[in-house]
Amino acid sequence: MSVDGTGTSESSTGTAPDETPARRRRWAMDTRPLRIPAYRRLWSSTIVTAVGSQLTAVAVPKQIYDITGSSAWVGAASLAGLVPLVVFALWGGAVADTMDRRKLLLITNCGIAGTSVLFWLQAVTGLGSVVVLMVLLALQQAFWGLNAPARNASIARLVPEGQLAAANALGSTVMQTGQVVGPLLAGVLIPVIGLPELYLIDAFALCVTVWAVYRLPALPPLGTVARRAGVREIAEGFRYIALHKVLLLSFLADIVAMVLGMPRALFPQLAAETYAPYGEGLALGLLFAAIPVGAVAGGLFSGTFSRARRHGWMVIGAVVAWGLAIAGFGLSGNLWLAVAFLALAGVADMVSMVFRGAILLSAATDEMRGRMQGVFTVVVAGGPRLADVLHGSAGSAFGPRAAVVGGGLLVVVTMLGLACAMPALRRYRV
Repeated sequence: MSVDGTGTSESSTGTAPDETPARRRRWAMDTRPLRIPAYRRLWSSTIVTAVGSQLTAVAVPKQIYDITGSSAWVGAASLAGLVPLVVFALWGGAVADTMDRRKLLLITNCGIAGTSVLFWLQAVTGLGSVVVLMVLLALQQAFWGLNAPARNASIARLVPEGQLAAANALGSTVMQTGQVVGPLLAGVLIPVIGLPELYLIDAFALCVTVWAVYRLPALPPLGTVARRAGVREIAEGFRYIALHKVLLLSFLADIVAMVLGMPRALFPQLAAETYAPYGEGLALGLLFAAIPVGAVAGGLFSGTFSRARRHGWMVIGAVVAWGLAIAGFGLSGNLWLAVAFLALAGVADMVSMVFRGAILLSAATDEMRGRMQGVFTVVVAGGPRLADVLHGSAGSAFGPRAAVVGGGLLVVVTMLGLACAMPALRRYRV
């Protein structure tokens, strides 16, 4: 794949496409995409928003709980955010295939920033309305649903095909780091500056993102055929997935791993029962942090895998490793061993994210990339929530540890079954 004429390919930056292996540490993160100015701007904006968005992600449920004293309302707010995210991610993928993706990113980032300002206004005025909070959350997630497909689809226009895995590793590592640092920072800042200021910090961070996106090159649709962004175009995206087995399998791999093998709904019960001798609060914090920490570690050492060319086998191996690690976690009665298994699962999840993302960008044509990323956003957002329902029910029926072990083993069996039955993923390489 050649980078389009935006002046951002490696050859235009004066850097060689590859260096002598002896001159670089092959185990360390592959940073070659950062030599491309346009990608560097996009990635740098992600650093800021990865942390800022987590401040709001903590502040909203905290404020809802402060107002209502009910965890049920917190759960209802999560659902209120999921529905518009799903709808607008699918539509946003189609829109991203019809217009300049840079322009779409500018519009949606301004919308997200404006929503953060509204969050700040309702908090600083002491409005205390759960309905207003849920409406603002739905609006924010709608803008995010429009934004994410365009952002992810743009990467293939900014870096060469051989560096897509490295670019995905860089982006995924930043996002996972935000999931660790953001909540910790929110926990420190809330007692010091209060909830309203968290929203305001996020709004200022998004201004940095808007500036970085403004400096990107234009990313109009390739070709001259005018396209719409309606129900027919969204349906065409699903037909495209069905006709391209490697894309279908990349989505199924994530669904298998997350729906069958994400046990976070059982973390509170495990912390209160299995790991109670270590301290319930400590155990709960470690369980929730372990997977993101493992993913960050995997990203930092992504040079060990991001140059692999057999992307299909890397996805298969990563999902199987995830399932085995989750099963190991379920069998662990020792908290530190359990955390170690979850961290290994996080590493496997990072590998899976890197190569599934690379497959979506390289195996799909540019006119379909937005819609592929829209479906990807829905799968990533919806899978863990379905897992919460499945594991919560299984944990109540069979006990939490049995549910975790069973889920992990189901991941392994199902993924290997898919790999044997449908060879397209096994054969895929770049």
